[in-house]
Amino acid sequence: MNATNGFTPGHSYFEATARQRLQQILDAGSFREFLAPETVEVSPHLAALDLPGAFDDGVIIGAASLGGRRVLVAAQEGRFMGGSVGEIHGAKIVGLLRRAVAERPDAVLLLVDSGGVRLHEANAGLIAISEIMRAVLTVRAAGVPVLALVGGSCGAFGGMGIVAKLCSAILISEEGRLALSGPEVIETVMGVEEFDSKDRALVWRVTGGKHRYLMGDCAELVEDDSAAFRLGALEYLDTHGEPEPSLFTLRAVQQHLSDRMVRFGAYRDGLEVWADLGVAQPQQVPLLDRDSLVALKKGLPA
Repeated sequence: MNATNGFTPGHSYFEATARQRLQQILDAGSFREFLAPETVEVSPHLAALDLPGAFDDGVIIGAASLGGRRVLVAAQEGRFMGGSVGEIHGAKIVGLLRRAVAERPDAVLLLVDSGGVRLHEANAGLIAISEIMRAVLTVRAAGVPVLALVGGSCGAFGGMGIVAKLCSAILISEEGRLALSGPEVIETVMGVEEFDSKDRALVWRVTGGKHRYLMGDCAELVEDDSAAFRLGALEYLDTHGEPEPSLFTLRAVQQHLSDRMVRFGAYRDGLEVWADLGVAQPQQVPLLDRDSLVALKKGLPA
Protein backbone atom coordinates (compact mmCIF):
# COMPACT_ATOMS: atom_id res chain seq x y z
CA MET A 1 0.00 0.00 0.00
CA ASN A 2 1.32 3.41 -0.93
CA ALA A 3 0.44 5.00 2.40
CA THR A 4 1.90 8.43 1.80
CA ASN A 5 0.87 8.68 -1.86
CA GLY A 6 4.45 9.50 -2.87
CA PHE A 7 4.45 12.78 -0.94
CA THR A 8 7.18 13.54 1.54
CA PRO A 9 5.69 14.20 4.98
CA GLY A 10 5.77 17.87 5.83
CA HIS A 11 2.82 19.29 3.88
CA SER A 12 0.88 21.24 6.53
CA TYR A 13 -2.80 20.38 6.32
CA PHE A 14 -3.67 23.53 8.28
CA GLU A 15 -1.94 25.83 5.78
CA ALA A 16 -3.03 24.06 2.59
CA THR A 17 -5.93 25.07 0.37
CA ALA A 18 -8.80 22.65 -0.21
CA ARG A 19 -7.45 21.66 -3.63
CA GLN A 20 -3.97 21.11 -2.21
CA ARG A 21 -5.39 18.85 0.49
CA LEU A 22 -7.13 16.72 -2.12
CA GLN A 23 -3.93 16.47 -4.13
CA GLN A 24 -1.89 15.51 -1.06
CA ILE A 25 -4.30 12.99 0.48
CA LEU A 26 -5.77 11.07 -2.46
CA ASP A 27 -3.99 8.63 -4.77
CA ALA A 28 -1.97 10.62 -7.29
CA GLY A 29 -3.93 11.55 -10.40
CA SER A 30 -7.11 9.79 -9.25
CA PHE A 31 -9.34 12.77 -8.41
CA ARG A 32 -12.16 13.49 -10.83
CA GLU A 33 -14.11 16.64 -10.00
CA PHE A 34 -17.88 16.76 -10.27
CA LEU A 35 -19.43 20.04 -11.35
CA ALA A 36 -16.35 21.67 -12.79
CA PRO A 37 -16.02 25.35 -11.82
CA GLU A 38 -17.33 26.62 -15.15
CA THR A 39 -20.57 24.65 -14.65
CA VAL A 40 -21.45 25.93 -11.17
CA GLU A 41 -23.71 28.93 -10.68
CA VAL A 42 -22.27 31.59 -8.40
CA SER A 43 -24.45 32.11 -5.34
CA PRO A 44 -27.41 34.35 -6.26
CA HIS A 45 -27.79 35.32 -2.60
CA LEU A 46 -24.31 36.83 -2.47
CA ALA A 47 -24.85 38.58 -5.76
CA ALA A 48 -28.03 40.17 -4.41
CA LEU A 49 -25.94 41.63 -1.58
CA ASP A 50 -23.22 42.83 -3.98
CA LEU A 51 -20.76 40.36 -2.43
CA PRO A 52 -18.25 38.48 -4.57
CA GLY A 53 -18.92 34.80 -5.11
CA ALA A 54 -16.53 31.94 -5.82
CA PHE A 55 -16.41 29.75 -8.90
CA ASP A 56 -16.88 26.61 -6.76
CA ASP A 57 -18.85 28.28 -3.93
CA GLY A 58 -16.22 27.20 -1.45
CA VAL A 59 -16.45 23.42 -1.78
CA ILE A 60 -14.95 20.88 -4.18
CA ILE A 61 -16.61 17.51 -4.74
CA GLY A 62 -15.59 14.48 -6.73
CA ALA A 63 -14.52 10.84 -6.91
CA ALA A 64 -11.06 9.40 -6.36
CA SER A 65 -9.18 6.49 -4.88
CA LEU A 66 -7.50 6.28 -1.49
CA GLY A 67 -5.00 3.45 -1.19
CA GLY A 68 -6.87 1.78 -4.04
CA ARG A 69 -10.28 2.19 -2.41
CA ARG A 70 -13.09 3.97 -4.22
CA VAL A 71 -14.05 7.12 -2.37
CA LEU A 72 -16.24 10.14 -2.86
CA VAL A 73 -14.87 13.31 -1.34
CA ALA A 74 -15.87 16.88 -0.50
CA ALA A 75 -13.32 19.49 0.55
CA GLN A 76 -14.41 22.83 1.99
CA GLU A 77 -12.32 25.94 1.31
CA GLY A 78 -11.98 27.87 4.56
CA ARG A 79 -10.43 30.81 2.73
CA PHE A 80 -13.76 31.60 1.06
CA MET A 81 -16.15 33.12 3.59
CA GLY A 82 -14.82 30.85 6.33
CA GLY A 83 -15.95 27.70 4.54
CA SER A 84 -19.53 28.70 5.29
CA VAL A 85 -22.42 26.65 3.95
CA GLY A 86 -24.87 28.35 1.64
CA GLU A 87 -27.48 26.99 -0.74
CA ILE A 88 -25.17 25.95 -3.59
CA HIS A 89 -22.35 24.88 -1.28
CA GLY A 90 -24.75 22.64 0.63
CA ALA A 91 -26.44 21.27 -2.49
CA LYS A 92 -23.07 20.09 -3.81
CA ILE A 93 -22.34 18.15 -0.61
CA VAL A 94 -25.85 16.69 -0.46
CA GLY A 95 -25.62 15.62 -4.10
CA LEU A 96 -22.32 13.89 -3.39
CA LEU A 97 -23.79 12.03 -0.42
CA ARG A 98 -26.84 10.93 -2.40
CA ARG A 99 -24.50 9.64 -5.07
CA ALA A 100 -22.74 7.61 -2.38
CA VAL A 101 -26.04 5.88 -1.53
CA ALA A 102 -26.50 4.93 -5.19
CA GLU A 103 -22.90 3.93 -5.98
CA ARG A 104 -21.80 2.48 -2.61
CA PRO A 105 -18.13 3.55 -2.63
CA ASP A 106 -15.76 2.21 0.02
CA ALA A 107 -16.03 5.49 1.94
CA VAL A 108 -16.95 9.16 1.81
CA LEU A 109 -14.38 11.71 3.01
CA LEU A 110 -15.52 15.11 4.23
CA LEU A 111 -12.60 17.52 4.55
CA VAL A 112 -14.39 19.89 6.92
CA ASP A 113 -13.12 23.46 7.21
CA SER A 114 -16.07 25.62 8.14
CA GLY A 115 -17.46 28.08 10.63
CA GLY A 116 -20.98 26.81 9.91
CA VAL A 117 -23.94 28.38 8.16
CA ARG A 118 -23.36 31.27 5.77
CA LEU A 119 -25.32 33.95 7.57
CA HIS A 120 -25.62 35.98 4.36
CA GLU A 121 -27.90 33.24 3.02
CA ALA A 122 -29.97 32.86 6.21
CA ASN A 123 -32.64 30.18 5.86
CA ALA A 124 -31.12 28.76 2.68
CA GLY A 125 -27.95 27.97 4.62
CA LEU A 126 -29.82 26.47 7.56
CA ILE A 127 -31.84 24.24 5.25
CA ALA A 128 -28.64 23.17 3.49
CA ILE A 129 -27.10 22.08 6.80
CA SER A 130 -30.18 20.05 7.73
CA GLU A 131 -30.10 18.34 4.34
CA ILE A 132 -26.41 17.46 4.79
CA MET A 133 -27.15 16.00 8.22
CA ARG A 134 -29.93 13.80 6.86
CA ALA A 135 -27.77 12.73 3.90
CA VAL A 136 -24.83 11.71 6.12
CA LEU A 137 -27.08 9.46 8.18
CA THR A 138 -28.61 7.98 5.03
CA VAL A 139 -25.16 7.12 3.68
CA ARG A 140 -24.17 5.48 6.95
CA ALA A 141 -27.43 3.52 7.06
CA ALA A 142 -26.51 2.20 3.60
CA GLY A 143 -23.32 0.75 5.09
CA VAL A 144 -20.88 3.33 3.70
CA PRO A 145 -18.55 4.92 6.29
CA VAL A 146 -18.30 8.70 6.29
CA LEU A 147 -15.06 10.13 7.70
CA ALA A 148 -14.64 13.76 8.75
CA LEU A 149 -11.11 15.18 8.53
CA VAL A 150 -10.73 18.28 10.72
CA GLY A 151 -7.54 20.30 10.70
CA GLY A 152 -8.15 23.46 8.72
CA SER A 153 -7.93 27.08 9.81
CA CYS A 154 -11.71 27.39 10.34
CA GLY A 155 -12.17 24.13 12.21
CA ALA A 156 -15.61 22.49 12.36
CA PHE A 157 -18.12 24.79 13.99
CA GLY A 158 -21.84 25.44 13.89
CA GLY A 159 -23.81 23.18 11.60
CA MET A 160 -20.67 21.55 10.24
CA GLY A 161 -19.63 20.72 13.79
CA ILE A 162 -22.89 18.76 14.07
CA VAL A 163 -22.29 17.16 10.67
CA ALA A 164 -18.81 16.06 11.74
CA LYS A 165 -20.22 14.39 14.87
CA LEU A 166 -22.80 12.56 12.75
CA CYS A 167 -20.02 10.96 10.72
CA SER A 168 -18.69 7.46 11.36
CA ALA A 169 -15.48 8.93 12.76
CA ILE A 170 -13.53 12.15 13.07
CA LEU A 171 -9.80 12.42 12.45
CA ILE A 172 -8.42 15.63 13.93
CA SER A 173 -5.07 17.37 14.31
CA GLU A 174 -3.95 19.45 17.27
CA GLU A 175 -4.61 22.53 15.14
CA GLY A 176 -8.14 21.40 14.36
CA ARG A 177 -11.08 22.67 16.38
CA LEU A 178 -14.53 21.19 16.90
CA ALA A 179 -17.56 22.68 18.64
CA LEU A 180 -21.16 23.69 18.14
CA SER A 181 -20.71 27.43 18.70
CA GLY A 182 -17.54 29.26 17.74
CA PRO A 183 -15.66 31.34 20.32
CA GLU A 184 -16.66 34.63 18.68
CA VAL A 185 -20.31 33.62 18.69
CA ILE A 186 -20.23 32.74 22.39
CA GLU A 187 -18.51 36.01 23.24
CA THR A 188 -20.96 38.04 21.17
CA VAL A 189 -24.03 36.42 22.71
CA MET A 190 -22.87 35.87 26.29
CA GLY A 191 -20.10 38.44 26.75
CA VAL A 192 -16.34 38.26 27.13
CA GLU A 193 -16.74 37.25 30.77
CA GLU A 194 -18.27 33.99 29.58
CA PHE A 195 -15.67 33.29 26.91
CA ASP A 196 -12.76 35.41 25.67
CA SER A 197 -12.40 34.56 21.99
CA LYS A 198 -9.07 36.39 21.82
CA ASP A 199 -7.53 34.03 24.39
CA ARG A 200 -6.13 31.60 21.83
CA ALA A 201 -4.76 29.23 24.46
CA LEU A 202 -8.21 29.00 26.07
CA VAL A 203 -9.88 28.48 22.69
CA TRP A 204 -7.67 25.48 21.94
CA ARG A 205 -8.04 24.09 25.46
CA VAL A 206 -11.81 24.08 24.99
CA THR A 207 -12.29 23.29 21.28
CA GLY A 208 -8.89 22.10 20.01
CA GLY A 209 -7.89 18.71 18.71
CA LYS A 210 -6.05 17.56 21.83
CA HIS A 211 -9.04 18.30 24.04
CA ARG A 212 -11.49 16.64 21.67
CA TYR A 213 -9.29 13.55 21.46
CA LEU A 214 -8.95 13.26 25.23
CA MET A 215 -12.73 13.60 25.55
CA GLY A 216 -13.29 10.76 23.09
CA ASP A 217 -14.98 12.96 20.49
CA CYS A 218 -12.53 11.92 17.76
CA ALA A 219 -11.35 8.51 16.64
CA GLU A 220 -7.77 9.57 16.04
CA LEU A 221 -5.39 12.47 16.65
CA VAL A 222 -2.97 12.99 13.77
CA GLU A 223 -0.08 15.31 13.05
CA ASP A 224 -0.65 18.52 11.08
CA ASP A 225 0.45 16.79 7.90
CA SER A 226 -1.64 15.79 4.89
CA ALA A 227 0.20 12.46 4.73
CA ALA A 228 -0.80 11.79 8.35
CA PHE A 229 -4.47 12.44 7.55
CA ARG A 230 -4.17 10.09 4.58
CA LEU A 231 -2.58 7.35 6.65
CA GLY A 232 -5.08 7.86 9.46
CA ALA A 233 -8.02 7.47 7.07
CA LEU A 234 -6.50 4.33 5.57
CA GLU A 235 -5.86 2.79 8.98
CA TYR A 236 -9.39 3.55 10.12
CA LEU A 237 -10.90 1.95 7.03
CA ASP A 238 -8.62 -1.08 7.49
CA THR A 239 -9.80 -1.69 11.04
CA HIS A 240 -13.39 -0.45 11.19
CA GLY A 241 -16.57 -1.16 9.28
CA GLU A 242 -19.79 0.82 9.33
CA PRO A 243 -21.84 -0.73 12.15
CA GLU A 244 -25.50 -1.55 11.72
CA PRO A 245 -27.58 1.29 13.18
CA SER A 246 -29.47 0.33 16.32
CA LEU A 247 -31.71 2.06 18.82
CA PHE A 248 -29.72 0.48 21.66
CA THR A 249 -26.51 2.11 20.46
CA LEU A 250 -28.15 5.51 20.07
CA ARG A 251 -29.60 5.33 23.58
CA ALA A 252 -26.21 4.35 25.00
CA VAL A 253 -24.55 7.32 23.30
CA GLN A 254 -27.25 9.67 24.55
CA GLN A 255 -26.80 8.40 28.11
CA HIS A 256 -23.04 8.88 27.82
CA LEU A 257 -23.54 12.49 26.75
CA SER A 258 -25.97 13.12 29.60
CA ASP A 259 -23.51 11.66 32.10
CA ARG A 260 -20.73 13.79 30.64
CA MET A 261 -22.77 16.95 31.08
CA VAL A 262 -23.32 16.15 34.74
CA ARG A 263 -19.64 15.42 35.27
CA PHE A 264 -18.06 18.30 33.36
CA GLY A 265 -20.85 20.84 32.92
CA ALA A 266 -19.64 23.28 35.57
CA TYR A 267 -16.08 23.52 34.24
CA ARG A 268 -14.97 26.55 32.25
CA ASP A 269 -11.55 25.42 31.02
CA GLY A 270 -10.03 22.30 29.52
CA LEU A 271 -7.50 22.25 32.34
CA GLU A 272 -10.27 21.42 34.82
CA VAL A 273 -11.65 18.70 32.56
CA TRP A 274 -8.23 17.09 32.06
CA ALA A 275 -7.61 17.02 35.79
CA ASP A 276 -10.99 15.30 36.29
CA LEU A 277 -10.08 12.77 33.61
CA GLY A 278 -7.06 11.79 35.68
CA VAL A 279 -4.28 13.75 33.99
CA ALA A 280 -1.65 14.30 36.71
CA GLN A 281 -0.24 17.48 35.16
CA PRO A 282 -2.99 19.01 33.01
CA GLN A 283 -0.99 22.18 32.38
CA GLN A 284 1.50 20.06 30.40
CA VAL A 285 -1.08 18.78 27.89
CA PRO A 286 -0.67 21.70 25.43
CA LEU A 287 3.08 21.03 25.35
CA LEU A 288 2.87 17.32 24.53
CA ASP A 289 3.54 16.03 21.03
CA ARG A 290 1.02 13.81 19.33
CA ASP A 291 2.54 10.46 20.31
CA SER A 292 2.92 11.49 23.95
CA LEU A 293 -0.70 12.59 24.12
CA VAL A 294 -1.93 9.34 22.60
CA ALA A 295 0.12 7.44 25.18
CA LEU A 296 -1.27 9.65 27.93
CA LYS A 297 -4.86 8.91 26.92
CA LYS A 298 -4.22 5.16 26.89
CA GLY A 299 -3.03 5.41 30.49
CA LEU A 300 -6.08 7.30 31.80
CA PRO A 301 -8.70 5.55 33.93
CA ALA A 302 -11.52 4.01 31.89
